[in-house]
Amino acid sequence: MQNTTTTPECLVVGSLNIDEFFHVQDIVLPGQTISSTSFTRKPGGKGANQSVAVAKSLPKGKGKVRLVGAVGADGQWVKDEVAKCGVEVEGVDAVEEPTGRAIIQLSQSGENSIILYKGANHTPSFPLPLPSTPTHTHLLLQNEIPFTTTLAYLSHSKSQPTGPRSKITTFFNPSPLPTPSQLKSFPWHQVDWLIVNEGEAKSLLAALGDSSLSSSQPPPTSSSQPSPPPSILLTYPLLTTLSSHPSFSPKTNIICTLGPLGVLALLPSIRDAKPIYLPASKVGVVDTTGAGDCFAGSFIAGLMGLEGSKSDADTLSEDTIRKVLERCILAAGMCCERRGAMESIPSWEEVEARARSG
Repeated sequence: MQNTTTTPECLVVGSLNIDEFFHVQDIVLPGQTISSTSFTRKPGGKGANQSVAVAKSLPKGKGKVRLVGAVGADGQWVKDEVAKCGVEVEGVDAVEEPTGRAIIQLSQSGENSIILYKGANHTPSFPLPLPSTPTHTHLLLQNEIPFTTTLAYLSHSKSQPTGPRSKITTFFNPSPLPTPSQLKSFPWHQVDWLIVNEGEAKSLLAALGDSSLSSSQPPPTSSSQPSPPPSILLTYPLLTTLSSHPSFSPKTNIICTLGPLGVLALLPSIRDAKPIYLPASKVGVVDTTGAGDCFAGSFIAGLMGLEGSKSDADTLSEDTIRKVLERCILAAGMCCERRGAMESIPSWEEVEARARSG
């Protein structure tokens, strides 16, 4: 992990999409034809959304965010919208293929169903070669770009032998989930922070060939934490089994989002840290589309703030991670109060104001 006194810089390598929203009463069923009540087109893609979330979650002047990706001629406006949010987009190439698409059904209850079209995100000329000397301190990856590109950037970031960028902190949000064979061959030991939801954690463990869970004892959380709901009795052994799998480094931390139940975190890289459970914010849900990306970006920004001036040993503790997660949950909850994905992500100032108001 990163432990320098340089200005933190997050490199996000991922997708840019045109999100097409169809507003419906309920998500369409197989064989059913329904009418939408309205239609909107907005910028999106997990790479774009998460890069914007990192940028908007950083206090002004406290870090940099760069995005590497690709758009077609029809997607230049998406690149421009990302840039307006404070993300450096020089690494976003213009290619011949159409820009990726997300076809999103959004129900009145705030639930969504999404179909992806890869488009430019999977062009054979996806931005490479890799820089000989990385400038980033943090790397964030998802799974809406070629798997080989993800592997290349991860390996490159973890192979820097010397210099101020020799300990790049890596984050992987494997969404949408890679194939079972890809999951099995992935170099999980190179990931410092794994960010998954409960379904993804289950599928990952199954792909790794381990179906025997650890004892379903309640997580040994701090006495100052809220009591976890009964369902955590099943989630906790799932995460401990995953964390102890030989494919992972003994210091790979796992952040598992639980939707309306909150978040559960395992922190093996932090000495004497107990698992952290935090409930979700109580908000009026309008649209959950961007909440996951907002949470992930807010979390990386929180760690960048912690690691920007001191070493990990000085800054990362159970208590500091809990505070970062509390802010992430607040930001994701605020995101759910608004429609859309990228444009629903609150700024650092907005989250700060909500936090101060109690």
